[in-house]
Amino acid sequence: MVGAGALLVQQTASAAPAGGTLSLPTQKALFHIDASGSLVSIRCERRELLAPGQAAPILRLRIANVLHAANRARWNADQTRLTLGFEGIDAKATVALHAKPSHIALELVELHASAPVDLIVWGPYPTSIGDLIGEVVGVVRDPEVAVGIQALNVKTLGGYPNQESDIAPDGVTADDHGVYPGLPAALREKQNWRGDTAKVTSYGSSLQAYCRNRDHLRIIPNWGRPQYDAPPFADGGVIGSRIALFAVPSADALATLGAIEVAEGLPHPMLHGVWAKLSFDATSSYLIADFGEETIDQAIAITKRAGLKVLYQSSPFETWGHFRLQPSLFPNGWDGFRKCVAKARAAGLGVGFHTLSNFITPNDPYVTPKPDPRLARIGATPLAAAIGASQTEIPIVDPAIFRQKTELQTVMIGEELIRYSAVSESAPWRLLQCRRGAWGTQPAAHAQGADAALLMDHPYKVFLTNPALSVEVAHRIAAFCNGTDAMQLSLDGLEGNWSTGMGQYGCSLFTDAWYDALKPTLRGQIINDASIPQHYTWHIATRYNWGEPWHGSFRQSQTLLRLHNQLFYTRNLIPRMLGWFSIRKDTTPRDLEWLCARAAGFDAGFCVVVNSASTAEQASGALPPLEERLGSMLDTVRVWETARMSQAFPASIKPALQDVTRAFRLSETGEGAWELRPTDPEGAPLQLRARRTPPANLLPE
Repeated sequence: MVGAGALLVQQTASAAPAGGTLSLPTQKALFHIDASGSLVSIRCERRELLAPGQAAPILRLRIANVLHAANRARWNADQTRLTLGFEGIDAKATVALHAKPSHIALELVELHASAPVDLIVWGPYPTSIGDLIGEVVGVVRDPEVAVGIQALNVKTLGGYPNQESDIAPDGVTADDHGVYPGLPAALREKQNWRGDTAKVTSYGSSLQAYCRNRDHLRIIPNWGRPQYDAPPFADGGVIGSRIALFAVPSADALATLGAIEVAEGLPHPMLHGVWAKLSFDATSSYLIADFGEETIDQAIAITKRAGLKVLYQSSPFETWGHFRLQPSLFPNGWDGFRKCVAKARAAGLGVGFHTLSNFITPNDPYVTPKPDPRLARIGATPLAAAIGASQTEIPIVDPAIFRQKTELQTVMIGEELIRYSAVSESAPWRLLQCRRGAWGTQPAAHAQGADAALLMDHPYKVFLTNPALSVEVAHRIAAFCNGTDAMQLSLDGLEGNWSTGMGQYGCSLFTDAWYDALKPTLRGQIINDASIPQHYTWHIATRYNWGEPWHGSFRQSQTLLRLHNQLFYTRNLIPRMLGWFSIRKDTTPRDLEWLCARAAGFDAGFCVVVNSASTAEQASGALPPLEERLGSMLDTVRVWETARMSQAFPASIKPALQDVTRAFRLSETGEGAWELRPTDPEGAPLQLRARRTPPANLLPE
């Protein structure tokens, strides 16, 4: 019998010398696999990097919720096929082997099992390295060497299957030795985990990835819901799961990841002809002003005065899903936004926008007047009896799903949405106090046995998507980028794709679908970030810019989080950003100097948020022009950011600039020249010179 989603094959003849090992070389490392089917050595820079005394099977199979490690192996003469056996179960797996200059690639190409295989696990592979653990990117480093694992397709997930939902772990802490001077002691001692593709261990670290068989409906705990429908998904199952392993000198880790992207056909976005992860322009700062067609000229003026290259609209949409623009700002819709982009381009600026990924507002055509059947469902049960179009108590077969509280308490039956207030306490089971024809849908009669499905929603009072609708929404965001030439965006709310029942896989599918649908001129240049990181989406995301300005004063809102994030970016080889900072009535030029000094110290970008006064207020003369009100603060940003993007700050001064208790003043002394003066405490001035020429703009060529 063949396991669900597995492939019955004829095993090719293979042979291994008794007690022999299989050697797989790259340019910088040598990997050894023995006849027990285990990784027994990783050598790089004359060091053994595999942790001693730890099991390291190449592959594990999970059958009936029990993991079985490979315990025997044979390989063919040219060492391109590895056949693995598993103790105690009737199963064989064939792994294709490819030794390349930058890495070795392993792909599951054949599987025979007498019982259904739930999932496969690559590893975990134990290493003795424990200094810098890149939990998302899957790379561990010390001052000399780096070892890494990479999932080479979207269905292979970085990490370990700790949860059936495949939502990566968050909030775990562990010792961290890779710190910046000037950080509070509490942060020097801890690191925040946002994944476990690489994981700290008592012996150093482990690297792991996995792939799940998804050819059948699974009822799982998901996103706080004890029972959630994870629908079947046709992706070939575990066959085709593919990973890369590599070991290199530590200084070569990032370049090696780029080489793997190119060799394996992974996303490899560029900025000005440089891979985005290596581009200093990936840390470019930007300005948020919620402009419209009438106010675009003013927004361009203040962005240029601040010396920034990107103007960003944080809330342009009236609906999410189809992404209709706010008519008060963009009466000409997408075409109006495109004309704003064209104006900005003529001024040497790019334009960006904010969205909430797969969040679907109730006023969107995916909901009203006819709901899309691909809206995410927590679960469903049949109607116990036929109902009329005005009935307010709805009989159902099973109440369990509907006892799970949601924000919108909305049920889909056919093309009608119904809101309910409660479930009866005893049989016959009924949904009580129902409001028929919710969200602009039409009340209708429904037959006995019709599905009543509880829709998944979010505290933002929006609905969410199943996998097929996620991909379609991602394509709509790409269409907006393609049609308007917007060159920066944030996929905020990316975790909304947990609604697919596929966890990080759902997030990666969404991001990959968006990226693939971009026109080539944008795909190679667009700057993007997201609300959460994922192992696969590391290749697509330019950076992340976490840190909100709404929780305190300019210097106090999420300051520890912003500093902590710099450790995360460093561990995970991501360009650094400091988050959003809002200029308010009580904000001073000294506050902007405080921010810009931190940015220079961490080589990190940021964004400043300005709130435009209404057109009526400006016209009445009640307020001076925005540029006049913000002038000195915009000038401060321009001076500091021009120097930072010119790489004028020497490494020797950066630890002091990182210290949030220190104050500095920067002034221009000539073309490409500045004077940096410590002011708290007072110190001798330092003369700075530009070491690079920043690009004239960040627009696609």
